[in-house]
Amino acid sequence: MHKFTYEYTDTFQGERLIAWAKRGTVYVPGLVDYGYTGSTDGSYSKASKAQTREVIRQVKAELGLTGVRGVRETRGDVEVFKPYGMSTVLFVEFDDGES
Repeated sequence: MHKFTYEYTDTFQGERLIAWAKRGTVYVPGLVDYGYTGSTDGSYSKASKAQTREVIRQVKAELGLTGVRGVRETRGDVEVFKPYGMSTVLFVEFDDGES
């Protein structure tokens, strides 16, 4: 299982404000469970996209945002979700457990 941490917070004029924040963790299966074969046949990209979709789906469910549409973007290792019509932003990143 892979661990992902998230932070859902408010924004002011499009920038992260952090007047309040909800933080948590979700666990999803590894890439092999999403079809990654370990070869260069393109399965890594497909498995990574499927895993990311599952992570975002689980996080949105925990936050009560199921069915809420918005814009999703990738910033390096961080997935960012900005719901339409809400002054909030969601950050999700892989947590390798090292500090």
